[in-house]
Amino acid sequence: MNLITHAIDLLRTGKILSIPTETVYGLGADASNPLAIRQIFALKNRPIDHPLIVHVANVERAKEWVFWDDKADALVENYWPGPLTIILKKKPHVLPEVSGGLDSLGIRVPNHPLTLKLLSQFKGGIAAPSANRFGRISPTTAQHVREEFGNRVFVLDGGNCEIGMESTIVDLYNGPAILRPGAVSLEEVQACVGSLQSSNTIAPGTLKAHYAPRTSLFLSENTNKDVSILRSKGLKVAVLHALPTKEYGKKLYAELRRLDKEKHDVLVVERAKATGLGIAINDRLTKAATGAPFTFPHGDSK
Repeated sequence: MNLITHAIDLLRTGKILSIPTETVYGLGADASNPLAIRQIFALKNRPIDHPLIVHVANVERAKEWVFWDDKADALVENYWPGPLTIILKKKPHVLPEVSGGLDSLGIRVPNHPLTLKLLSQFKGGIAAPSANRFGRISPTTAQHVREEFGNRVFVLDGGNCEIGMESTIVDLYNGPAILRPGAVSLEEVQACVGSLQSSNTIAPGTLKAHYAPRTSLFLSENTNKDVSILRSKGLKVAVLHALPTKEYGKKLYAELRRLDKEKHDVLVVERAKATGLGIAINDRLTKAATGAPFTFPHGDSK
């Protein structure tokens, strides 16, 4: 039995598995099976009112789950398959377990050959949040998922994630608005749908604290100075310097996971350049720092 056939058998029998995408690895289940969906929430310790994203093989399958509109056409023509989730009004058959009880649903066609093959042959939707404990660092390799869940989850190993940041979420239900920044930039979204608004639609990754390591994380404006002060206080400090934006996005979660294992007192991290994907990186770092707060000793670092 090949891996795709095995993955489909798991989905059709109500099991969960981990799937690769170009953004991060997901923890997936048949989006039409309520018992399977509940396993995701239990395994992640995820709040039941926090909606999931449904992954499908193509636009035609997406239209089976949500009510379509012209703005959706403009976006997906340019960015599907790809790191873009759109939120639209859900069709009546969509399970409340998947939508978090909302009238809207996030949907995406991921850009990973293995998962696209799985979705095409499965012929259904796979509901999949990131394959990590709720609020913690997202996985960008199959090994990250195995470290998180051991042998409780079959991992469809698709190699390292190409982008490493979760998808841009665009709300077309109460928008258009960007709810979560990602590799598809604000400017690119505006070029497709026009001016953006604000929205309070609940969506994945929009809580103030998220993506957090277990080690305290401090966002620094002057790493050399801050590290010197912290080490002078006898603290064990790790430093994560900003990289060129695309490389930083791809490596960030893996580096945070690696440094977390080293049992430092604090991770001192530089922000990315605040353009394009850098906006998404800084969004994740800000939420990680909120989820793993650190109080700088003896006054302000600035």
